[in-house]
Amino acid sequence: MQPRRSWAGIILSALPVLFVLFDGAIHLMVIPPVVQAFTQLGYPVSTSRALGVIELVCIVLYLMPRTSVLGAILLTGYLGGAVATNLRVGSPLFSNTLFPVYVGILAWGGLFLRDERVRAVIPVRRQPSR
Repeated sequence: MQPRRSWAGIILSALPVLFVLFDGAIHLMVIPPVVQAFTQLGYPVSTSRALGVIELVCIVLYLMPRTSVLGAILLTGYLGGAVATNLRVGSPLFSNTLFPVYVGILAWGGLFLRDERVRAVIPVRRQPSR
């Protein structure tokens, strides 16, 4: 059971990792869609590269087994800021505003499945059979 759980965790973790890597990279490149999004969200475009670096640092920490929990915590904080920003500008709830929540659920779910330390802190118990 353990190898299957670990593989499921790796696969589940890959989704938020790929998203954050992509998002961080486009923030570093400051491509036109990033400029448009930053303008729409009310942030100066000059902050794009700094946010890209923050995202990439969070995801590197998340990928390294010794710092994966710290990476997940920092990533959660970053994603919380994204939720607050989308709420502030009135973005659609289930698509834009809650998308960072979905990314965070995938990140923590993947970490839960692949890291025994997280499972020890967040125990999910089965209902005893009768």
